Amino acid sequence: MHTENENNGDAQEMTQEEITEMTKELGSSISQNSKHLIHCLTIIGQVEGHYILSSKNKTTKYEHILPTLVAIEQDRSIEGLVILLNTVGGDVEAGLAIAEIIAGMKTPTVSLVVGGGHSIGVPLAVCAKRSFIVPSASMTIHPVRMNGTVVGVPQTLSYFERMQDRIINFTTQNSRVNEEELRRLMMTTDELAMDVGSVIEGSQAVEIGLIDQLGSISDALGSLYEMIEASGRRYS
Repeated sequence: MHTENENNGDAQEMTQEEITEMTKELGSSISQNSKHLIHCLTIIGQVEGHYILSSKNKTTKYEHILPTLVAIEQDRSIEGLVILLNTVGGDVEAGLAIAEIIAGMKTPTVSLVVGGGHSIGVPLAVCAKRSFIVPSASMTIHPVRMNGTVVGVPQTLSYFERMQDRIINFTTQNSRVNEEELRRLMMTTDELAMDVGSVIEGSQAVEIGLIDQLGSISDALGSLYEMIEASGRRYS
């Protein structure tokens, strides 16, 4: 296994300009002079999928995130990944693609919801090996939606149901939340003024088993360090 000094030396091969550019373009950074070499990935604004959103929107582009995750997983100098989430949701398939990649990584991972982890942000929050949420954050759980032209045929409804089942199955498999409770929250009609669904706060998300623990960045990093020190090398 790499020693702490060796790991820090690897990180310092990147210039400050390169690190700043990585943070600006990809919303990610590598820690410097730290106990363990950690990659920080942010998922903010709206998750952008197959269609380019307005330049006025804050977006997380999945075509940037996926290769970044592959690089993290195969880089033996990177010991852990922390994912910071403040997202309104976005493209369902893009969000699920990111979540599936993270869930399948051997790299120790933690997620921290700050601000909000809404809509497809729910699977993104639970995909890490351990999830955290700050007390002031919230998460919106609602049925699958689609913008634009929708063909009014039974096949369209079937597609929505299958997509919704994919989200529910992933969420329940990667958290402790009960499927029945998740569906109830998703179909609540008396909470959102012009929509179906529920908004839950940090403590409630932990109470129902959706998120593992209330906490902030120090708690998330502490848990990540414990996983790193217990896991040993990922690859020979």
